[in-house]
Amino acid sequence: LTTTEVQSQQYVSLAFSPDSKYLISQGARPDWTLLYWAWEKSKPMASIRTSTNVSNEVYQVSFNPNDNAQFCVVGNGVFKTYKYNEGTLKANPIQKIEPQNFLCHSWLSEDRIIVGTDSGRMLLFEGQEHKKDFFVSTPSENVAVERSGTTGQSDASETAGKVQTAVLCLTKYSKGFLCSAGNGVVYMYEKTDERELYKKAREIRIPVSADTAQSTANLKGALHEIMHMTISPSEETIIAGSRNSQLYTIGLTGAEISKGEHSLFEMLSQPFHYDQITGLDVCIRKPLIATCSLDRTVRIWNYENNSLDLTKEFQEEAFSVALHPSGLYVLVGFSDKLRLMNILIDDIQPFKEFTIRGCRECQFSNGGHLFAAVHGNVIQLYATYTFENVGNLKGHNGKVRSIVWSQDDSKIISCGVDGAVYEWSVYTSKRDGESVLKTCSYTCAAVSPEGNTTFAVGSDKTLKEISDSQIQREVPAADTVLTQVAISRSGRMLFVGTAQGSIRAMKFPLTVPGEWTEHQCHASAITKMRISYDDGFLFTVGEDACLYTFKIMDKEGRGLKAKDITYAEEILISKSDLQEKDTAMKELKTRVYELNMENEYQLRLKDMNHHEKTKELTEKFIQEMESLKTKNQVLKTDKDKEEAKHEEERQELIEKQHQELQDLESANNQKLMAEYEKYQELQAKSQRMQEEYERQLTAKSDSHKQALREQTEQYETKLHEKIGQLEAAHDEMRQTMRIHEETKKQIEEDADREILDIKNMYERRLREEKEGNMRLTGETGIMKKKFKSQEQEIEALKSDINNLNTEKNKLNGVIKSLEKDILGLKKEIQERDETIQDKEKRIYDLKKKNQELEKFKFVLDYKIRELKKQIEPREFDIKAMKDQIQEMDTELERYNKNNTALDLKIEESKQKLKANKEEMAVQRQKVHDMEAELKRFRTDVSNCVQYIQDPQKLKASIVALNKKYVQSEQSVESAGMDVDIQKEYARQRDHLERSVASFRKKLTKDQQIHRADSVRIMQENVSLIKEINDLRRELKIARTQISSLKYALNLDQNKKVHDLEANSNVLKKGGQLQAPIISIEELDQTKKIVDIQKSEIKRLRDELRHSLSRPLSNGNKLPPMEGIAAAQ
Repeated sequence: LTTTEVQSQQYVSLAFSPDSKYLISQGARPDWTLLYWAWEKSKPMASIRTSTNVSNEVYQVSFNPNDNAQFCVVGNGVFKTYKYNEGTLKANPIQKIEPQNFLCHSWLSEDRIIVGTDSGRMLLFEGQEHKKDFFVSTPSENVAVERSGTTGQSDASETAGKVQTAVLCLTKYSKGFLCSAGNGVVYMYEKTDERELYKKAREIRIPVSADTAQSTANLKGALHEIMHMTISPSEETIIAGSRNSQLYTIGLTGAEISKGEHSLFEMLSQPFHYDQITGLDVCIRKPLIATCSLDRTVRIWNYENNSLDLTKEFQEEAFSVALHPSGLYVLVGFSDKLRLMNILIDDIQPFKEFTIRGCRECQFSNGGHLFAAVHGNVIQLYATYTFENVGNLKGHNGKVRSIVWSQDDSKIISCGVDGAVYEWSVYTSKRDGESVLKTCSYTCAAVSPEGNTTFAVGSDKTLKEISDSQIQREVPAADTVLTQVAISRSGRMLFVGTAQGSIRAMKFPLTVPGEWTEHQCHASAITKMRISYDDGFLFTVGEDACLYTFKIMDKEGRGLKAKDITYAEEILISKSDLQEKDTAMKELKTRVYELNMENEYQLRLKDMNHHEKTKELTEKFIQEMESLKTKNQVLKTDKDKEEAKHEEERQELIEKQHQELQDLESANNQKLMAEYEKYQELQAKSQRMQEEYERQLTAKSDSHKQALREQTEQYETKLHEKIGQLEAAHDEMRQTMRIHEETKKQIEEDADREILDIKNMYERRLREEKEGNMRLTGETGIMKKKFKSQEQEIEALKSDINNLNTEKNKLNGVIKSLEKDILGLKKEIQERDETIQDKEKRIYDLKKKNQELEKFKFVLDYKIRELKKQIEPREFDIKAMKDQIQEMDTELERYNKNNTALDLKIEESKQKLKANKEEMAVQRQKVHDMEAELKRFRTDVSNCVQYIQDPQKLKASIVALNKKYVQSEQSVESAGMDVDIQKEYARQRDHLERSVASFRKKLTKDQQIHRADSVRIMQENVSLIKEINDLRRELKIARTQISSLKYALNLDQNKKVHDLEANSNVLKKGGQLQAPIISIEELDQTKKIVDIQKSEIKRLRDELRHSLSRPLSNGNKLPPMEGIAAAQ
């Protein structure tokens, strides 16, 4: 879309109409012309100047959402609405308000607009009238004030003392509108039914951690001001754009917008650069790109998945960046130094600095063992792993703008602003070739894969092909400055970048004039251009802070090596980070173990509670089942009674309905016959009347026609007479024309009146006859309706009878099902009776078995008493051993304390040794610095030797050398003393911090050991208490069973005494019971039981003895074994 009506070179705002058929564009200064386009036809339909003052800027234009012909314009002192009508734009009248700097606006409805100002004021207009003001103040305050007076000024006293922020963006949504008010805050206003119309509902903020490259200080500035917002058509998502070129998003659903007042934005994809990108490099072994920018950040990108891997912010601006081929190191040039840094898994950490100020170009060799850095007009070569300066390439008279390595790392090509392109040998640090053109300031160079051809671009708007130190071709660039050039590793593709931001794919080999395909991408000059190692991608960066990735497609399918490259996956991680992660993992494992133990204990407690509850519920359900059985029996009896009663009532109702149905049928038949006879009579009468009326109507019509014909003939005769008289007396006609005309008019009116009267009379008669016919027809219809209603009543009665029959069948089915349920319950009762009989038989058998066990119990009790007598002497031995163990524990604790003290001494010695090592490293660094200083001094002295033939220059150089080294030594000595004091203070502070850290680790370790012991003791105590309670419960149950069996047997006391004497005699003789009811096998089984009980008693005594030697978790001790035995 082009036009000559606009004088400015840019547009400040564009907007499409609601139906997307029209476009409005607001031009910039000096004329501020607004154009109304029919963009499909590519022609402007109207134009107007929106600002008469050149200094008053216009910021935004927008269409009315419901009207293609109405739109609004806001700016500094500008707030207008326009209407398009028949090729012209007319301004609508708006209520006058004080001039303000209007920054944005939004249409809330067809006749409602809200406008924001730079003072935090929002004005609501409805129907071109100022209705209300809103004020956006601090993030937690918002004041809305009513309009006062006709000028719309607000009450300033209500906002006194509050900090106002500019309203930067307004966007409408269904519930209200969104307002961006600086500092990364968006306010949501929603409709209300009150006087305020709109009320602030919540706030949405940009989080501090959303962009790791932005500091907290920047958040308070203007960088995070939200300048643009848009809402998806479904109103589920908000997209916001900030001043620093970052995109944020948040969902409007209930899951992301909480009911509270504050919510946080999220990054839409990843953080971007927001200032000019100055450096770009590509990795060989990994799909990584490194960029640096004037926004003080270095970013590592992954071009396979188009994501940002790492971001690091620095205090200085970064001018150049180079990636090591392995992808593990990055070289960044700052204003003060050149830093070599490690690329870790989540950070970029510097580990070596080089004193190269303002390094604008740096580059690793393809093998990675060397790197080149530009220091003004000198190129310095360093070894990557030893950091030694292996060579200096001197020869440029101006700043070097580009350096590039050959593929075999044997050559370096450089170019600079002095118009020189040099080819250097890496091994000899000397020039192998040169091409100087002082009229051109070169900005970039590229070398072919063979290393024999160089391509360079500069300020003379040509692309040069240089070979053997001679310019072979100069390809003109069509009056465009070329800024960058890159050639693929296959040597078949050449790309150049322009100052306008476009990329040209040159036809290769080059021809004069050149042929290329141009692709427009950047909005400003391209600063760097690189091609990936596999020739699959082209990367460009520019002054517009954009990074573009292009997929390179060779038309011949050559030069693509993507299948031959396997990218490396190894990463770097610092030892401290790894140790922290290991420590955190161990702590988490310990915590998981503790939680598992606690959960198991809680589960056991819950299981016990559940068992008790289950038992209670079972008993409760049994009781409820008994009550339900009784209730069911009562309900059965009631049901039988109700069935008999219902059957009697049903029979009576059927007989009554049958009788009523017969009566209704006979009465309806009689009425129907009478009505049918009346209908026949009325139909005959109606037919006769209709024939008579038709006959009368025909006669009246004939007579009317005859009279009309006669009158027509009569008046025609008169008319002929008059015409004859007129022809005979033509002269008299002029004098009497008016009289004749009036007479004629009256006669015609009389004739018409008579005709109308006759016509009205006959029409009235005809209407009366028709009304009579209609009345009779209506009566006939009423009779038909009555007949139909009677038929419908009969059908309704029949349907009622059918419904009753259906209900009867349902009730019969219910009765049958209930009878089946009764039979099933009877069978269940019979089965339960049989089960009860089986249980009673089982109980009788168990009673017999208990009688036999009673006899065994007596014998076992006697043996237990004998065993107790044997155990008592051993308890004294156990007590003595306890005392001995206690003494050994005391001695062990003393040894542990001694070991702890020795460990502390060892740790202190290690720290001292480490401090000594660090001091030695500092001294070595000093020696290294002195050697470097000496080397520089020797170099300067060698430079002075060249003036040996010129005494004046020699004297001047010696004086300069004296000022440089002799005077700086005093300051170095004083600075050295200060540095030594600071290092001594740092060493002592480091030593104290490490001591405190070791004490903290020891305290943490002791606490963990103590906690683990406490948990173990608590678990053992719980298990012992549980076993003791189980044994007591079993003992109680056994005693109860014994007492019940004794009572049931009701043995004779004399018989018991006799059995006791007999059993004691048998035990004295051989320990075997020869009772007639006990067999040998049963006696062996009894011995086994006794042995098992002995071993169990011994185990319990050991556990009790061990538990008595330490306190329980709650501070109480278990009762002694003698107390338990006494309780038994």
